[in-house]
Amino acid sequence: MRPEADVLAGNALGQLAFSRPPYGSSLPFLAESPARVLLVDDEPRILSSLGELLKGRGFVLTSAANGIEAIQHLNQEPFDLVILDLRLPDMSGHDIMDFMNTRQTGANMIVTSGDREIEAAIGALKRGAYDYLRKPYSPEELLKTIDNALKQRRLQAENQHIAGQLESSEKKYRYLVDSSPDIIYTLDHQGRFTFINDRVTQLLSFSRDELMGEHYSVLVHEEDLKRADYVFNEGRGDYRRSRNVELRLKSRHPDGEPRTFIHELMRIPVDADQTTPLRETSQREQFGIYGVARDISERKRADELIAHQAYHDILTDLPNRVMFKDRLGMAVLQAKRNNVDLALMFIDLDRFKLVNDTLGHGIGDELLQQTAARLKACLRRGDTLARLGGDEFTAILPELHDRQDAVVIARKFLECLHLPFQLAGQSVHISASIGIAIYPTDGESIDELTRNSDIAMYHMKAEGKNGYSFFDRSMLDASYQKIALEHSLRVALELGQLEMYYQPQVDVKTRRIVGAEALMRWNHPERGFLGAGEFLPFAEENGLIIPISDWMLEAICLDLREWNSLGGEAIRLSLNLSPQYLDRGDFFEKLRSALALHHIEPSQIEVEVTENVCIHNPQTAIEQLDKLCQLGVSVAIDDFGTGYSSLSYLHRFPIHTIKIDRSFVMDIQDDGSQFPVVLAIISIAKGLGLNLVAEGIETAVQERYLENAGCKTMQGYFYHEPLSQKRLLELLLSQSITQ
Repeated sequence: MRPEADVLAGNALGQLAFSRPPYGSSLPFLAESPARVLLVDDEPRILSSLGELLKGRGFVLTSAANGIEAIQHLNQEPFDLVILDLRLPDMSGHDIMDFMNTRQTGANMIVTSGDREIEAAIGALKRGAYDYLRKPYSPEELLKTIDNALKQRRLQAENQHIAGQLESSEKKYRYLVDSSPDIIYTLDHQGRFTFINDRVTQLLSFSRDELMGEHYSVLVHEEDLKRADYVFNEGRGDYRRSRNVELRLKSRHPDGEPRTFIHELMRIPVDADQTTPLRETSQREQFGIYGVARDISERKRADELIAHQAYHDILTDLPNRVMFKDRLGMAVLQAKRNNVDLALMFIDLDRFKLVNDTLGHGIGDELLQQTAARLKACLRRGDTLARLGGDEFTAILPELHDRQDAVVIARKFLECLHLPFQLAGQSVHISASIGIAIYPTDGESIDELTRNSDIAMYHMKAEGKNGYSFFDRSMLDASYQKIALEHSLRVALELGQLEMYYQPQVDVKTRRIVGAEALMRWNHPERGFLGAGEFLPFAEENGLIIPISDWMLEAICLDLREWNSLGGEAIRLSLNLSPQYLDRGDFFEKLRSALALHHIEPSQIEVEVTENVCIHNPQTAIEQLDKLCQLGVSVAIDDFGTGYSSLSYLHRFPIHTIKIDRSFVMDIQDDGSQFPVVLAIISIAKGLGLNLVAEGIETAVQERYLENAGCKTMQGYFYHEPLSQKRLLELLLSQSITQ
């Protein structure tokens, strides 16, 4: 054993009596994870004494008696500290240190040696040794060195952790900034870019490099520069403030359109020379800008579209009802101020509903668009054309010299609509009914002018449509009469003033009644009996057709039940069905319930519908009529040939009977002439195996011509006028007696 080893061993053994040195508690790993220490020495006594010295002080100790063992341990596990003897039998301590540096074990090294030469110490320190202790050394010196080495290691670890956190934080910051959907930038006190993220390239096609150091004006749209200068340069004094501003920025995209951004700005102190943010304010503090620019171009366009649609009709892009009232209000104020007249026109398209129901809503929309374009082209500069909804338009004509100015515009409207519209490969003709109210003669408020022009328009419709009419006070009285009529009709329904009449249908060969068409009459307390044509169209306009049709269905069933109870010959009743009633969808259930309640065979009922029912909503109509046929009720087409007749729906729809309209029958004045429409209808019915009924027979010539053409069942005043239930019952009983 070397002498220095004896000394060290003796000193170490002498220290065993110490329970713990006063500085031992400050070792960094005692309160945390225990430090792993490798002891390397070829002297067993020294290794034993080192172990005894360090035992119980919170270390995990490993011993190696030579260099090979030391390297094996270093290969197998990590160590925080290596206490290394420089002279080993198999290799130099310097070799072990070189191995540790090559493998980057990261452990601190304390070298011990009895060598007095300075080169040994220098070699150890050059290889990264924390300290070099010459043997013999005192235990206190060794423990103090170990304490310091581990403290240094802990500080290094903390510094590395902080540096790693800073690096990670900066990476996150860079990632967040560059990944932001917004443009983030800073300006110095002169308005030059000192930072801008990559989003500017994606949104505006400008690169960061070409913008750095440039003035913000290179990006701001010319029309917004004054506002930008004001916002970016305000508050250059010694205060901070933040605010939002909307600015358009230039874009290098193919469309070249500027894009709108909302800028959230905050003033920050920057160095006047270096243009970098200052940590502390100073006398030479100047303010720059930290800004976040959010692209709101799409939102702006959406807001503009919403605002536009709030005041414009979506289909025609004309002013809607809201803007119309605003424009009319301003026009009235201006007319009052300048003491001039203005005209308000109410324009309603004639036959639009027929086109819309026949050709479909898509074609109807296209017709409205073309109509709006034509009407708009007829107006003067300063006039306003608006669409109130449906097929209703209004025109405001300010600053009239006289009524003739309104007449000129009205005639232009009628002339432009007279030309055919090309829709879906066919020519469509419409006209318009125009009502005109003049300020201040016909009203001084928006509501008065609108109401009176509307009244004048309806007056024009009643006069035959396709024209214009100025408002007159007498029209107001007629409107009040309509209101009174609606009230009276509601009262008539409640008081039982409605009655059912029946026009018989006869077999021309036998003159026997084979059926009857149900016709409604209103026993008006003042005007006497009114035919259905005088009040049912009004009922359809005002929502009364549903309760009236319910009443009619119940009345017919009651009459049929009474006829059947007498035991006479059963006849079939035809009832006219309003399109509104069929569209409601519950007619089938109502009819089935009524027939069951009154014990009436479905074969005694024939439902008459017009051609428009089949064309308006064909799928719904087919479903409803199919249900009726399955129930046993037959279906007739009324007024065949007067609308948009189509042979296709005769195949698609469950139809049993065709009725020749009286308008065709009235033309038959000479049975030696040819009436091709009538002959065609009869031929169609025969070809499809359908029943045929001719309406409106008033002369023997008409009867003879139709009979010779093949029509066997007819109705009209030539046989019977519409009869009350009592009178028809008498005829049926008489017919049964003479049978």
